[in-house]
This record gives sequence, structure tokens and C-alpha cells, in this order.
Amino acid sequence: MSAGTVNLSIPVKLMLSPSIYDIPPHFPDIGMNDEINYKNNPLHGLSLKNLLIEIVDHYGFEILFAYINMNCFKTNPSIASCLKFLKKTNWACEKVEAFYLYEYKNLPKASSEQFLLPPRDRVIPENQAPAEPSELSLDDAERLREKRAEKAAAYDQGAGHHRPSSDKSYGAQRIQHPSPRDNNRSRTGDHESLGSPASPAEEDVDPWANARNKFKH
Repeated sequence: MSAGTVNLSIPVKLMLSPSIYDIPPHFPDIGMNDEINYKNNPLHGLSLKNLLIEIVDHYGFEILFAYINMNCFKTNPSIASCLKFLKKTNWACEKVEAFYLYEYKNLPKASSEQFLLPPRDRVIPENQAPAEPSELSLDDAERLREKRAEKAAAYDQGAGHHRPSSDKSYGAQRIQHPSPRDNNRSRTGDHESLGSPASPAEEDVDPWANARNKFKH
């Protein structure tokens, strides 16, 4: 056979690269996985406005301020004013969404891997289902505030190495990553270590700012 001539007696299958022809039977279907991964997340398809209506109707603004500690829940609070603030403040929006998942929907705390993701991008295992909303009180909120203050004081004194945890901490520190599903989020404009209420000095301040600044150096 001369150079440049194709031997037609060789089966076409053998002439193709195995990496192209022999696609493994478990080759992932990205579109299908996306649907399966996220459909069990209670935030899937839920607008921010409807989320606020649900938690305000159930808990009221006073409890929400006591646990989440944002001024939008304290100063002349309304669904409209809270929505306006959360739509333009991403970290605050995620803090409220985490409250929705781990207090209102009472899901088990997130794994360390899922904790690093925004609440809307977390994969909720199929064997986990929402339960009755957590029973919250102003007294419990105060105890959580004191506990968080003690942890913050210990950290400031250099006790141990700080790392993200999945305990309760609505303002838990984590690095902000661009969300792979930003374009798929359903928002009306837009137990993380969900956590304990922040101290008054921290309200309406990005709780993850320090973590991000560390990684800039």
C-alpha cells in the first residue's frame, strides 16, 4: 500500500481514537446532574421575596433581628425594605438564605465541603428533608450571642487555628467564590455555621471580609 493510501479493509472502528469512540457508559450527563443535584435544595426556584414572606410570617421581625442582626429587620422593617437591602448586599442575602435552610427548614448542618458554597448552590442529599421550623426565642438568641462573643474573644487571643466550620454561625467566615449557578438563581432582583447573631458592632458588616483580605496577601 502506497503512502497516503487508506486501507479500506481495516474496520472503521479501529481507525478511530478509542478516547473518542469508546465513550465510557458512566460518562456524566452535565445537564441531568445539575437538575438532580439541586432539586432537593429548598431554595431551588424560590424567590428572595417569597423567602422573606415565609420567615417573617413565621418568626416576625424581632426574632429575625435577634438571630441575624441586620438593621433591615429592626429599623422600620418591611418586606420591601429588607428586599431592597438584601438584593444589593450579597453576603447579607446569603446569611438570610442560610437561616432559611437551617432554621426555618431545619435541615441538618452542611458538610464542610458544602459549607464553602453559597446556600443556593449547596447540594442537599436526597435522604434529607425539611422538618418543622426551629423554635427560636429572644432568650436563646442572647445565649447564642454570648457564646459567639466568647469564641471571637478566644480567636482574637490566638487560641487555636481558625477554620470554617459548619456549626451555627450566620456570619461564618468563608471565601466568596463566583457561583456556577448565578444565572439560574430565581430571585426577585437577587446551619452555615449559620449561626449565632453577630454583636451590635458587626451588624450590616460583611462577616467574610477578613477571610477574603487574608487570601489577598
